[in-house]
Amino acid sequence: MTDKKYVYDFSEGDASMKNLLGGKGANVAEMTKLGMPVPQGFTITTEACIQYYNDGEAISDVINAEILAHVAALEAQQGKKFGDADNPLLVSVRSGARASMPGMMDTILNLGINDTVVETLIAKSGNPRWAWDSYRRFIQMYSDVVMEVGKSFFEKLIDEMKEKRGVTMDTDLTADDLKELAGAFKDEYKSKIGSDFPTDPIEQLFGAIKAVFRSWNNPRAIYYRRMNDIPGDWGTAVNVQSMVFGNLGDTSGTGVAFSRNPSTGEKGLYGEFLMNAQGEDVVAGIRTPQTIDQLKQQNPAVYDQFVEIVGNLEKHYRDMQDMEFTIEDGKLYMLQTRNGKRTAAAAFKIASDLVDEGMISEKEAVLSIDPKQIDALLHPQFDAADLKAAKVIGKGLPASPGAATGKVVFTAEDATAWTTQKGEAVILVRLETTPEDIEGMHYAKGILTARGGMTSHAAVVARGMGTCCVSGLGDIRFGADGKSFALGGSEYKEGDWLSLDGSTGNVYGQEIATVPAQVRGDFERIMGWADQYRVLKVRTNADTPADAKQARDFGAEGIGLCRTEHMFFETDRIAAIREMIVSETVEQREVALAKLLPMQRGDFEGIYEAMEGFPVTVRLLDPPLHEFLPTDEDDIVALADEMGIKVEDLKAKIASLHEFNPMMGHRGCRLDVTSPEIGAMQTQAIIEAAINVQKRHPEWKVVPEIMVPLVGEVKELAYVKGIITSTADKIIADSGVALEYKVGTMIEIPRAAITADQIATEAEFFSFGTNDLTQMTFGFSRDDAGKFLDAYYEKKIYENDPFAKLDQVGVGKLIKTAVDLGKQTRPDIHLGICGEHGGDPSSVEFCHRAGLDYVSCSPFRVPVARLAAAQAGLR
Repeated sequence: MTDKKYVYDFSEGDASMKNLLGGKGANVAEMTKLGMPVPQGFTITTEACIQYYNDGEAISDVINAEILAHVAALEAQQGKKFGDADNPLLVSVRSGARASMPGMMDTILNLGINDTVVETLIAKSGNPRWAWDSYRRFIQMYSDVVMEVGKSFFEKLIDEMKEKRGVTMDTDLTADDLKELAGAFKDEYKSKIGSDFPTDPIEQLFGAIKAVFRSWNNPRAIYYRRMNDIPGDWGTAVNVQSMVFGNLGDTSGTGVAFSRNPSTGEKGLYGEFLMNAQGEDVVAGIRTPQTIDQLKQQNPAVYDQFVEIVGNLEKHYRDMQDMEFTIEDGKLYMLQTRNGKRTAAAAFKIASDLVDEGMISEKEAVLSIDPKQIDALLHPQFDAADLKAAKVIGKGLPASPGAATGKVVFTAEDATAWTTQKGEAVILVRLETTPEDIEGMHYAKGILTARGGMTSHAAVVARGMGTCCVSGLGDIRFGADGKSFALGGSEYKEGDWLSLDGSTGNVYGQEIATVPAQVRGDFERIMGWADQYRVLKVRTNADTPADAKQARDFGAEGIGLCRTEHMFFETDRIAAIREMIVSETVEQREVALAKLLPMQRGDFEGIYEAMEGFPVTVRLLDPPLHEFLPTDEDDIVALADEMGIKVEDLKAKIASLHEFNPMMGHRGCRLDVTSPEIGAMQTQAIIEAAINVQKRHPEWKVVPEIMVPLVGEVKELAYVKGIITSTADKIIADSGVALEYKVGTMIEIPRAAITADQIATEAEFFSFGTNDLTQMTFGFSRDDAGKFLDAYYEKKIYENDPFAKLDQVGVGKLIKTAVDLGKQTRPDIHLGICGEHGGDPSSVEFCHRAGLDYVSCSPFRVPVARLAAAQAGLR
């Protein structure tokens, strides 16, 4: 026997027990502790969920007995019993993981109802419409969530009933209509499942509990966890709560509210409610709700009580709260509260305001913002002139801010396919979104829905993703083909251009140009605090002066990776690099390199200027040479003519450069070993550019850092370093300018990591190229891994893409090994990371712990890395 407790009454828990009770269970327990009007119940812990999976997806006898004991206690407390003909107990069953996962998990209301109970409810309430409405809802939810009969089958039956009765709203259906629907729903259930709908409340309860546990591993939950770095072994809790009814009549209702505006961050109550409705009506967007201020006219006493509770909850949690509530026959009940999801702009305003209001400290403000959200702040807005000329074709609710333009698609699957396979920017247009749409919503540039309010599924999920969304545009009329819609007097088909303004709700039937976003105010204030608390420096990966300037504007403190090969692909340079590649002699190659020299030197000068004296790390030529050569027949003929060589000879040269595995072939430092003149030319350009800029700006200290890529053996580095130093030292001596420079290497081959003590004898700095290091450690190509990684996620072999989130167990061990070995040899060695992991918050935290000096990432991820580095320092 075990002494472990798997079930807790709401009165037994508190907010500190989130890991065990889940966020929802812990917060309901905390509200109970604070004396707020909470329908009572109990929470089945996250450990019970983990045990369920350990036991082969079965609820053990121990947990089973504990649940039944808490059911009996709840029955005694409420004075009601499951299935009782005189006083029946009905409950809701909701999931609640320790991390908020809105829309990801499944909820069931009105559990415990059956043919006997519905008659009792009618007799006791005198309200047959409410009783039958509750019953048909339960059948639909239970069928969908527990037995996985799609809800669309039931929605079709409702739509047919409304059409038959000549009504448009669910609330216009009579008690007899709903009774008929309940029967039709049970028939539908039997036709799909092959057995009668369950009538025993205990059977219903355990079916619902298992369904919540199962939902922890449904595809949309797994995808959401992967997007938000939520471990799969946390599990979800299950909350069983006595029902209160918002659908009893016109004095009852249900709603969702925020203590501050989740889109803008403005202080003040913000939310929506529906009278004579249940909770899913608001969040599912089936009916368009009323704003929360209208509750003041309908029931001033309840409104005043709610305002007081909201204020108390925000003060207690010291953060913006997202709350669900129900009014049953004029009495207010709080169903849940949590720290509310918010847009990036709102996150910065709320954190800044809470500091000014004395609720939190500057450090807490820095820690309160999810670094990933910053991306949404930094993306383009509509060009003002273009926008002025555009015609608004419709206006919905501004559910998630930002601007989006793209081609119309109508399904989440198409949104994913058009983006990943065709490279198209898309706008997902739906009647309403559901949790199953999560992946397509992630890929869409914007989301437009005909139904739903500001707290609908589409709105909440889009805000969390930082995706532009316009919801509740009821004027849309969808075509029968499912591939078109009419709006504003025009028809729009799949593939037509559409633009959305998530800040105003405006929709435009055309493509609109965008301009970069500007960040200031609360953003700059909090980022200033972040910079005070971080230890890690943040550099950028930039190959052009424009990119370098953008990164500096975002706060980059240097360049951690300048990829010289990216400079060669421009039209005026590709000919010279091709001439260099097809040269047969060193002399021919030097002639071609002499053409590239002034181009490279000019690029580096522009980059040094943009960096204003901050360090610049330049990586010598890295990719295989064949990447620069043409493959199209016409291009081959044109190049041969230009070079004055035979087409056959050029084809033979191209063929000779072919490699079976080019990523592990003739590239990186190997190019300089076989053709030292390449390294010499690049060094000349780097050093001469630095000298020129230093002369122009004596107030700066320009210190170029020359990085040798793909080193796996210290002798390789020593050889290439010899080329660099002999070239650089002569240029510096001839110039008469006292210029410092450094030579280092990328650590991107596992052998380099485990021989880092030897490599540090030659390298003054290490920069971890985690893209290639990940590729070579795992042994698969980052260009091809996408073809099979989905199967790895599905089978729970990997939880994350190792190219997006650093593998801290394997690749991380190599990095830590290299750091320790490198410092043993050279205690003052400079250490950084320049793979795209440098902009991933969890990877940044690892770099802080590993003792790196800086991270480097793409320009738009610099603020993300700055905030993540500050949080790592504070933690």
